[in-house]
Order: sequence, then C-alpha cells, then structure tokens
Amino acid sequence: MTLGRTRAVAVAGIEGIPIAVEADSAPGLPAFSIVGMPDTACRQAPDRVRSAAANSELQLPRQRLTVNLSPASLPKQGSGFDVAIAIAALAAAGVVDNAEVAEVVHIGELGLDGSVRAVPGVLPAVLAAAAAGFSKVVVPAANAAEAALVPGVEVLPATDLRSLVSRYRMQHKGRPVPEVVLPKVREMAAATVPDLADVVGQFEARFALETAAAGGHHMAMVGPPGAGKTMLAERLPGLLPPLSIDDALQVTAVHSVLGALGSGEDGRSPLLTHPPFVAPHHGASMASVVGGGSGRVRPGAISRAHRGVLFMDEAPEFRRDVLDALRQPLESGAVTIARADRLVRFPARFQLVLAANLCPCGAAKDGACTCSALLRRTYLNRLSGPLLDRVDVRLKLLPVSRASLAQGRGESTAAVAQRVRAARSRQSARWSQFGWRLNADVPGTVLRSVPWRLPKEVSRPLDEQLEKGTLTLRGYDRCLRVAWTLADLAGEKAPGPAQVGGASTLRTELRAA
Repeated sequence: MTLGRTRAVAVAGIEGIPIAVEADSAPGLPAFSIVGMPDTACRQAPDRVRSAAANSELQLPRQRLTVNLSPASLPKQGSGFDVAIAIAALAAAGVVDNAEVAEVVHIGELGLDGSVRAVPGVLPAVLAAAAAGFSKVVVPAANAAEAALVPGVEVLPATDLRSLVSRYRMQHKGRPVPEVVLPKVREMAAATVPDLADVVGQFEARFALETAAAGGHHMAMVGPPGAGKTMLAERLPGLLPPLSIDDALQVTAVHSVLGALGSGEDGRSPLLTHPPFVAPHHGASMASVVGGGSGRVRPGAISRAHRGVLFMDEAPEFRRDVLDALRQPLESGAVTIARADRLVRFPARFQLVLAANLCPCGAAKDGACTCSALLRRTYLNRLSGPLLDRVDVRLKLLPVSRASLAQGRGESTAAVAQRVRAARSRQSARWSQFGWRLNADVPGTVLRSVPWRLPKEVSRPLDEQLEKGTLTLRGYDRCLRVAWTLADLAGEKAPGPAQVGGASTLRTELRAA
C-alpha cells in the first residue's frame, strides 16, 4: 500500500481553509473515488485527472485509488483541487517523490490534455496558505500575477501537468530546475475619475458629497431628472483616498473569487488600489445585490463595493426586500449567508448612495406630473424608515437653473479630495487608538459619553428633536457623527452650534408623511 500526500485550499467566501489531500493506492479492481464532501465539479475530478495523466504520459496506479480531502466535514467546491488530486495520486504511484510535494500547496484545474487552467479565488487561497505557514504554492500560470501579490510565498506558475511533474523529478535527483519567471507587472495606473467640476450648480449637494466622503457617511438624494444625482454619485470615488494595502488585498480577493481579475499579461498589476464603484440595476435580485445563489455562494454587489461606493439609482424601483436586506450590512460591515451545511461570510463595508426622483414619472414641475396624488405620496415611502434612518446625509435637489449655468464651473475633484484627506487625517489621529478610522465608524454611545459628549448648549437642537420624537436615537447619533465630520472639514477641535445645525440641515426628511 502506497500513500501520497499534498496540500490544497478550500475557499469559503473570501476565507481559505488549508486542505490535506491524501491518495491511497490499495489492491483491488481499478477505481478512482474522492471522499471528503466534494461537490459535483470536484467529484468529476477523477475523469479529468485520468485523461490529463494519460495525455501527459504519466502512469496512475492500476489499483483501487481513494483520495481523501481532509477535513472531511468541510464542503469542497469547484475544480481547483484537480492539480492537488493528480499530484497526490502520482505520489501514491511513485511517479513523484512524496517528500517533494507533501508540503506544497497545489491550486488549479486540469484540462484533458494535461494543461493547468485558471480558477477563481486564487488570491484568498494563497493568503490562507501563507497564514497557515506554507511557503510554496503551485498555481495556474494565468493566476500567477495575483498569487504573487502575497508576500513571503514562493509562487510556481504551472502551464501543464507534465512540466510540473518533470520539475519535481529534477528536484528529487538534485538537478538544476528551470528558473521561475513570474509576470512582470507595474503599479496600477491612477484611476481616471470624472471631475466634480463638471457638475453645474448644486453647491449644497456638492458640499453634502464632500461631507459624505470625508466622514464615510451614507447619502441619499431626491430630485428631478437632470438635477445631477448620478453625476454626483459617480464622482464620490474620486474624492476618496487610495486603499491601504490591507484593504486593497481584501477588495482584490472579492474580485478574485468572482474570477474578475486580469492575468497580468498586459503588464498591469491585478491589485485593486482604488475604491470600487458598483451600480446595480434596479431590477437586480437579492442574490446579485446581497450575495448567494444556488450551489456555490458568490459575493453580491455590496461585497464588490467593499471599501468603495454602492450606488442605487432609482432606489424606490428596487424590490423592497432587497433594500431592507441592506440594513444589517450597513451596521456590521459584513454579510453572512446561511446554507444548510455552511455559513459564508463576505465583507461589505461600503458607502451607500441612494438616488430617487420625486415621483414615478419624474416630472420636474408639479404641473407636468402625470402621477396620481396617491402614487406621488407613496412613491418615496417605498424606502423604509429603518433604511433611511441609517443614511446620515439626506437632501433634496432642485432643478438646475439658468442662474446656475452663469456661475461657471465649481471646484475640481483634486481640490475637494485634498480637504477630504485632511479631514480623514484628523479623524484617524483622534480615533485610531480605539480601532476606528472614520467618524461614521464611531458608536453613538461613545459620542454621547465623556470626553466626547457635546455641551448642552451645542447639542440642544438635536435634544429637542429627540424629545419631540422627530429624531430617533439612531438618527441622533448619526447627526453627531456628521457634526464631527463638519468640524474636521472646518479644522475645529470639536463641533460647535454651526456644525450641529449643519448636520441637522443635511438630514432632510425625504419621504411623505
């Protein structure tokens, strides 16, 4: 009896779990079985491995071959285990030395001709391998650029099974092996973002956008068509600073799971260093927005927008259950999708921007509206109170007037982004010792306690609204967060009456009573 061993990684969400791949060759009728909760794609690996080995002129055991993927209680999904299964089987047959492959992580799908094909989720898999202490990872050549983003790991790009086995044989015999050549990539070029100066007029909305960018606040805009709601939302990512290396790896890992990263053949790094902008269609399903799907669980739009902007245009046209499903991720910064056999968690720390017309027909003037009084009254009420309560900055936009056109262009994205960076630097200096980055991250209990509690004469307008019931406690806390952001933009040490009043003004009631 011969036992071959190697390593692989199972990816659940964007987290990887190291897997031990064991192949046992025992006397009996020829058979090839896989145990350890494989899904359909993984269970079909024996057919691919047999053909790949035969077309690579490699001999598998002509006995009963059993491959175990351990831990056996963890579901294994996808074809990314093919290479590991093939190497373990060849180690059991004595084709490769077991000591050479036992602690090497193998990732990739096999073609029937023996080629090693790209698979999604390589970046989180390599990150998990590095965290588990493995120093060598074999990946498909098309995934080598993203695997090389992980420091401290030797990445071996594999084009086909035959050349990979040949390399292991040469290593075992002490012969020189071919030098590993990784794709040469350059730093990602600066993202081309639309300029805020292109937005005509709407100076209150521009200030609200700057406030949202500075403090990481969610935002909602209601106004007639052509007022500039979409233009403003598209310019928000340009006001945000580049992603830190940790955030960039996490954002890139989400796109890696979706198979949306480049191979690096064009010379560009697959690392996503700029805040993403995601704008799903208003007909999008729950799975496409929040995540899920039958079979393999995939991240949705809210995870693709992690550390970036999720823009929901025509927000009242989205399904009510889809909108309300955003409430939990807005609070926790993550979404957990439950299945009968597992829980899958995706990051979802995004800035939400909602945009809506005044009514379904979108008429800018009351006299031109064709909607009934009941329809106009209930249209914005499709946005639930608990959802809007989680939105810090809310305002109504007016149509662009002729006077606005005469005022010329406003400030550029670069000028506003500089003030945003300065405000975020003040927030980081104030909150980093507590583990928070932005004012939007700070719990309300902290802002209402010593030493951050505002004097009564400063917080009186909010206290009165809370007493009257026109402001919820959550809304109270969010006004405090916006007030601190306004103070940071003004260079003040703490909010004063002007900042509290400004925060209250930026929280306009959007829905009809």
